[in-house]
Amino acid sequence: MRLVSNSPHATEEIGFQIGTLLQTGDTVGLYGNLGSGKTVMVKGIARSFHIDSRDITSASFTIIAEYQTQPPFFHIDLYRITNDSELDSTGIWDCLGGNAISVIEWAEKLGDEVPEKFIAVHIDVLDDEQRALTIEGIDEKNWNYL
Repeated sequence: MRLVSNSPHATEEIGFQIGTLLQTGDTVGLYGNLGSGKTVMVKGIARSFHIDSRDITSASFTIIAEYQTQPPFFHIDLYRITNDSELDSTGIWDCLGGNAISVIEWAEKLGDEVPEKFIAVHIDVLDDEQRALTIEGIDEKNWNYL
């Protein structure tokens, strides 16, 4: 599915709608250049789990932020990861799947090792405000909710 967002607010709203469709064990991988709106998308997804958007910041220094929601919510930012050894040392594999929901910024750093229940969101910058969002892995019957 491909959508166009005309503002950061619209990107956050699309994230919220994606969040309402997520089920325990799902992982959302966000792909896009620096400044494309990945953290804005996370804020929307997190809001669907009743996490205040002010609590979501770029996790570049903490790598993994866990929120005590039901199910548990993990915000993972792989920006600073440079190789597979560093990736493995983060403990990321314990956060994916199972009884949690995980959202990963810079998901391309996972390589081919994506979890089974994986939703990919590619964010392309069109101009200062507009973003093209390509969403893969959400069941087609749910597309009308986005």
